[in-house]
Amino acid sequence: MRFIEWFPFYQQIRNEFGYSTEKDQKAAEMLSQMIKRKALQVSKLQKKIEGKQVLVIGAGPSLDKNIEFIKKNKTYTKIASNGVVEILLNKKIKPDIVVSDLDGNPKYLRMAEKMGAIMVIHAHGDNMENLEKHVPKFGKVIGTTQVMPADNVYNFGGFTDGDRSVFLAEEMKAKSITLVGMDFDNTPRKFSSDKDVDIDMDLKRRKLKFAKRLLEMLAKQSRSKLVNKSATTIKGIKSL
Repeated sequence: MRFIEWFPFYQQIRNEFGYSTEKDQKAAEMLSQMIKRKALQVSKLQKKIEGKQVLVIGAGPSLDKNIEFIKKNKTYTKIASNGVVEILLNKKIKPDIVVSDLDGNPKYLRMAEKMGAIMVIHAHGDNMENLEKHVPKFGKVIGTTQVMPADNVYNFGGFTDGDRSVFLAEEMKAKSITLVGMDFDNTPRKFSSDKDVDIDMDLKRRKLKFAKRLLEMLAKQSRSKLVNKSATTIKGIKSL
């Protein structure tokens, strides 16, 4: 999705959640500088996705009944959104790509990278501290933002790690994208780098609701076949 097409949706996000465009842009520029010497080429990401069947995996409750489905479909490219990495690794499932804004458990994110996963790290105004703390510990990464792109920091569209993963796969020309554990209408599970962090679950629910709206918009124009094996009905995406 071109930035000019995405920006009106970002403006809606900014207005609804009170984000600062200036802070978001500052985070993008900061990440750009941090990965200047270790940015992974987007072609590496595209090679994993283009023309292939892709699973985008979230940490919703319906994931539990789909673990065997994921294991069975070994040829699918598996994109894990943030906190679900911990679940997958504990189930002996290796993600091919991890999309994260670094509010998941960094131990499992680094484990996934060591096992060969491509790390797609998202910068926004509220995670600059985590960027400074954790990005230096990763090897080569691809950066993303929800505002104006910077060197080696791209805007593929999307808001949360889950829907951003779908936008990314669509942008990279996946043949099909199957959503698993993307339960936008259910109470999200708690994943954090710090177990003492107080997570605003009402805010998370609002974010998931907006993410669902974005996917319904994407469904109207996607070049990839979209399939839903999650508990949430998403308008325009066929449920299995």
